[in-house]
Amino acid sequence: MERRRVLYSGHVQGIGFRYTAHRIARGFDVTGFVRNLDDGRVELVVEGEASEIDAVLEEIADRMGQYIGKTLATSGAATGEFTRFDISH
Repeated sequence: MERRRVLYSGHVQGIGFRYTAHRIARGFDVTGFVRNLDDGRVELVVEGEASEIDAVLEEIADRMGQYIGKTLATSGAATGEFTRFDISH
């Protein structure tokens, strides 16, 4: 199990990015959250098998790529702290 934290920048707030990411992630066997940050970026934290995470991130890039200027991702061991994938406020 893996954990990835992805920071998206660009025109990613106010366009339904969180809701789209949430819908996509709920279709895969992953847990975590997505939220807006005060600096205009969107943070996504996702845990699951690497292949499931890759699929989620690929679909987000396919669906929302026109709004994403830059993506910064870090990875580590899953913590198991989440029970589902949510939108955080």
